[in-house]
Amino acid sequence: MTAAATPAVVYTDPAWGAPTVEEAVYGDAVRARVGPFRGPAALHEAVAGAAALIVYRCPVTPELLDAAGPQLRVVARQGVGTDNLNAALLGERGIVGFNVPDYCVDEVAAHTLAMVLAWERRLVPQHTGLTGGRFDIHHGGAPRRLGTRTAGIIGLGRIGRAVAARLRLFYQRVLAADPFVHADQMLGYGVRKTELPELLAESDVVLLHCPLAPDTRGLIGADALGRMRPDALLVNTARGGLVDAEALAHALTTGVIGGAALDVFVPEDPHRSDPYRRVLGLPNVLVSSHRAFYSAESELSSRQRVAEGVRQVLDTGRPPVTGHVAPSAAVVQPWAATP
Repeated sequence: MTAAATPAVVYTDPAWGAPTVEEAVYGDAVRARVGPFRGPAALHEAVAGAAALIVYRCPVTPELLDAAGPQLRVVARQGVGTDNLNAALLGERGIVGFNVPDYCVDEVAAHTLAMVLAWERRLVPQHTGLTGGRFDIHHGGAPRRLGTRTAGIIGLGRIGRAVAARLRLFYQRVLAADPFVHADQMLGYGVRKTELPELLAESDVVLLHCPLAPDTRGLIGADALGRMRPDALLVNTARGGLVDAEALAHALTTGVIGGAALDVFVPEDPHRSDPYRRVLGLPNVLVSSHRAFYSAESELSSRQRVAEGVRQVLDTGRPPVTGHVAPSAAVVQPWAATP
């Protein structure tokens, strides 16, 4: 393959530095262009002629695909969520799309449990109080006895199941609401199937682990929050768009619910959101910077698997078995067969 024919792979907005992991996978078979790129014009110029695009938070739009051109074979998402991957559009264009749906199950489940237990045991107010000179076992309030409490999970996919297994060690009952998982299957995980209204009303902690889709955007709004117990904890380590930020801010500041543990927001940085700015400093709110997925091992796995998947598509025309999201584009022409 000549240098001119070597396919270009563009990383639109990577969350890491030098592409050493990717270079080890691609070798000389691929030319990698690594962003970020300043503004739409620079991005569209960078993707022109690309055989593959790898996006992190960059949305896949008709304009982006048009800028890349007709030789584009594959678009990969560097992560689990597919809300910005636009699988329907990729399918219409005959472009392979894939994500890495299972690279960080352990990390997200562990982070979720850590947030739940830190909130339940009032560790943050205890830490800030004690380091500020206040030795007081009552500061932050009395914790709840978890062995008498109920946890409810919305979405029982890979991560939801991993979280359920951990919660069962602490909580008396674990409920789940998921229209795609049968009650018999949930019983195998030690979880009882419920409908969403029942879950909201009965759970002492409500955990979001469903994907962001048109029918789940804003799922937790004023109505859902109003159905929750006044001492309930809402946990979101899934997608910020699942929650109506204004409704949550109102619920937290008026005592509609007991608290929140949040790793994800809209916009990504909660300091840029008026509703979230109002609650960031509240003692009943625990936050982290969208890092539930993160460990040294998960980052390495994600990067390797995306690069290997892209190379597989370019070499064989076939997508990875795991994470394929555009089934109407099951096979594309290998790059070597390009006229």
